[in-house]
Amino acid sequence: MKLFGAMEIKENELFIGGVSSTELVSRFGSPLYVMDESFLIDTCKNYYRDFKCLENNNRVAYAGKAFLTKAMCRLIYEQGLYLDVVSGGELYTAYKAGFPLDKVYFHGNNKSVSEVELGVKLGVGVFVVDNLDEMKRLNEIAKKYNRKQNIYLRLTPGIEAHTHEYIKTGQIDSKFGFAPVGETIMDAVKLALDCENINLRGLHCHIGSQIFEIQPYEDAVEVMLGFIKSIKEETGHTIPELDLGGGFGIHYTDEDKPKETRDYCTSILNKVDEVCEKLNIERPILTIEPGRSIVGNAGTTLYTIGAIKEIEGVRTYVSVDGGMTDNIRPALYGAKYEMAIANKITDKCNARVAIAGKCCESGDIFVNDICIQKPDIGDILAVFSTGAYGFSMSSNYNKNPKAAVVFVKDGLARVVSKRQSYEELLALEV
Repeated sequence: MKLFGAMEIKENELFIGGVSSTELVSRFGSPLYVMDESFLIDTCKNYYRDFKCLENNNRVAYAGKAFLTKAMCRLIYEQGLYLDVVSGGELYTAYKAGFPLDKVYFHGNNKSVSEVELGVKLGVGVFVVDNLDEMKRLNEIAKKYNRKQNIYLRLTPGIEAHTHEYIKTGQIDSKFGFAPVGETIMDAVKLALDCENINLRGLHCHIGSQIFEIQPYEDAVEVMLGFIKSIKEETGHTIPELDLGGGFGIHYTDEDKPKETRDYCTSILNKVDEVCEKLNIERPILTIEPGRSIVGNAGTTLYTIGAIKEIEGVRTYVSVDGGMTDNIRPALYGAKYEMAIANKITDKCNARVAIAGKCCESGDIFVNDICIQKPDIGDILAVFSTGAYGFSMSSNYNKNPKAAVVFVKDGLARVVSKRQSYEELLALEV
């Protein structure tokens, strides 16, 4: 079990941000998403520094799909970061939080007409265009609002990144972006240059998620800068900006060996300088898009144990008051997490159990076999590194209300997303 940020152990109990797990569950209920605010801030600062945003005008764009609330929008703005959104709902969250929309990148492989129109009306800084249909639609809507809309073209660089099949995105056969097949990319560039209400500012790629190796990023740099040079040679148009995506891996279990923030950033920056010199092109303004690696280790989910069922000679099931509704990743693609009983955290781990969720699905299992402290009904189970894709992928399956989110810092806890009530659960039904 690895502790991050402001986590500490006092008198056999897990504290986060100076607040005990028992107090957090007592005050706010469970399941409960707990985010270490100081750790979030520190990680944002590290990326901003290590990617040389101040010196080189580079940008770090937080990928909101990992975890997005109005409070998170305000936090990243205060740290000088940009924001990626992938839906009208994420865009509207940024808008309502007062986030400056000229610092927003709008992604997505099938933006609806209403989403595109909302983005243009609100003044989104950059649309990351995924396909020709979107480009034509965007040009028409921008003309309607008398706007010249900045865009990036999303390209698939054909890079192999060693990660889970479901979260690979940079290979040629992908639902995302323009593939380097035939004249596909150059045709997209020429169409963008012909569109009167579009301004082609940059190129974008994203090779996948939960990646630990640095080489795939260096390969992507070489490929993308090669595209920039080819575009200049064929069209005369200079691409001044390049977004290299994110996907930097984090620690979930001891099997994971992530690099430091500085390692990823320094390697990418050095490779860009090397390739630009080799190709004799100007270094573009660079963007990276860390999402999971900013919030993942900052989040812990707390549950209350409600039932313990021993099947003699087979398995002991420890059931908690959440499940695939608040963290679908284990059921969806076998994601692994470290876990411990937060109110007896220094006790010896001598109970081998399965941790089960409460949903009416046999697949609602956090882990089939784990050794933890001896569990009792009413104990608090902590699941670590749940800051990314827990809250953002949560659902109301089985009519379970969504869990609350609290930020903790310096001994204080504040709600940033309330627990959904039953009345709120039915608010849209007629």
